Amino acid sequence: MSETTPTPGTGGDHYIPYAERTGGESTVFFTRDLSAEGLRRIAARVSGVLEGKVAIKLHTGEPHGPNILPRPWVRSLIEHDLPDATIVETNAYYAGDRYTTEQHRETLKTNGWTFCPVDIMDAEGTAMLPVKGGKWFTEMSVGKDLLDYDSLFVLTHFKGHAMGGFGGSDKNIGIGCADGRIGKAMIHTVPGKDQWSISAEEFMERMTESTKATVDHFGEHICFVNVMRNMSVSCDCEGVAASPVVTPDVGILASLDILAVDQACIDLVYAMREDEHHDLVERIESRHGLRQLTYMKELGMGNDRYRLVDIDHDDAEIEAADAVRDLRPFAAE
Repeated sequence: MSETTPTPGTGGDHYIPYAERTGGESTVFFTRDLSAEGLRRIAARVSGVLEGKVAIKLHTGEPHGPNILPRPWVRSLIEHDLPDATIVETNAYYAGDRYTTEQHRETLKTNGWTFCPVDIMDAEGTAMLPVKGGKWFTEMSVGKDLLDYDSLFVLTHFKGHAMGGFGGSDKNIGIGCADGRIGKAMIHTVPGKDQWSISAEEFMERMTESTKATVDHFGEHICFVNVMRNMSVSCDCEGVAASPVVTPDVGILASLDILAVDQACIDLVYAMREDEHHDLVERIESRHGLRQLTYMKELGMGNDRYRLVDIDHDDAEIEAADAVRDLRPFAAE
């Protein structure tokens, strides 16, 4: 296997407690309100940076997937707050019901994504975006239509993932904006070798460099919302074969900082009781998924320290170090 040597203390199977982190802080908003209204309320805290033609990147899922984001929530958000927005996707890298554009469009109908335009961005070609400061790539291939948009709203179902360990905003963009034939192959494979020849740490770094290309492209006109609901250890790409959900629902988080929002979700998972987070933590650590976070920090993509703002209680600011020690009320209410 191809091996990489991560910076000491940044291995993807090693959780770094809040007290051991350094650097600046970003703002992460939090609500326990898992509903269409809750999504609209928290999205309003970060969507002010969007302008022009807006794309919404979310995972529309395999046919009949039980855990994908509720379509009525997304429909309400678009109809009330982002009336001209377009959902964007790319074709899958693996054979299945989203492998070709034709298959993908049938799956979109099956799953109810029919209330607004859905742009399969690589249906008619690809484009290259620069990767600044990466060690694996100097550019990444994305769906051509990504360049047609001025702003990106990253709406993520936070959950586990078979290869990534967890799927947050990083995975949503890194895999989800890379086109199905070239970009995803660049992330998963090395020329002359099969996809399983890449170490777990290298895979996280490749995926994150892909993410950086898209984040840099949109600059200040990108925001991130992670929904911590129906958190199977399986990704929505596994459809009806997804493992049963055993991790409790938490709420919705939003930020202008991709690292901060993914880190806060991970912290909320680790703050749960052992019996509640065992399966998800095992999935994250066994796949070295935490390398996503440390590599985003190394690439200068954000902060892993944050101010947690509880929008349910008059914007009460929770000291993140205290919150990480005891976030049980978040999961319990």
